[in-house]
Amino acid sequence: MTVGQKEKLIEKLKARPKTFTFDDAESLLRYFSYKRSNKGRTSGSRVMFVSDTYAPILLHKPHPRKELLEYQVKQLIEILDEEGLI
Repeated sequence: MTVGQKEKLIEKLKARPKTFTFDDAESLLRYFSYKRSNKGRTSGSRVMFVSDTYAPILLHKPHPRKELLEYQVKQLIEILDEEGLI
């Protein structure tokens, strides 16, 4: 992901669209050096993103839709803001 792509995703996230997908969130978190950490097969739709530097982020992978719910987008913004990433 380029810096331009990262900036576009951050702008999209901050606009709190109903179209921000789990894949968008995962791409952005990967740019911030988060790694997906599924704790075994029992984790189900809960996906933990961990980083050596920042607090872990737990997201529920939406299904059957791909878009995150409004509260998830809000939480993601708050966590990334607290960590000084956005």
